[in-house]
Amino acid sequence: MEDISLHILDIAENSIKAKAKNIKIKFNENTKNDKTILEISDDGEGMNKKTLNRALDPFFTTKNTRTVGLGLSLLSESAKAANGTFSIESKPGKGTHLKAVFQTSHIDRKPMGDMTSTLISIISGHPEVNLIYIHQLNGKKYRLDTQKIKSQLNGIRINSPEVLRIIKSNIKKGLDSIGRQK
Repeated sequence: MEDISLHILDIAENSIKAKAKNIKIKFNENTKNDKTILEISDDGEGMNKKTLNRALDPFFTTKNTRTVGLGLSLLSESAKAANGTFSIESKPGKGTHLKAVFQTSHIDRKPMGDMTSTLISIISGHPEVNLIYIHQLNGKKYRLDTQKIKSQLNGIRINSPEVLRIIKSNIKKGLDSIGRQK
């Protein structure tokens, strides 16, 4: 994967395939302590211990359509290549939580990528899912909560073109307000 936003999209799609109705993505960049932390949590089916133990094996997948499952292993390798760590916790019926830590200044840390397009892809393709996205940069915070947005739409679908335009603009302005450029 070229950038972190593509890792996030892949993990979110995995969460949705695992029947998650709520996904929380936290992205915390701190240049002072030279750490970037990505956390993704969902309330999907979760994994049993056997599946969890094999989750980082690139030649293991629970999908019937292919024989490899690269998403988690690639994210883990990306974190480790940037002098970081990766951890994953999951319980059947409770969901999954993963955490990837990167050294922010490391030459091998992948760029953030186009987070706006990633979030719009998730929202437009899966309007039934509640998505919380929190991005912090050196203490400044931007938050997007689709459940709150849906509660104000009076029956208009969140993935309608006009609503997506407004959300896209909000994401761009929010990320700009904390000093986060593409």
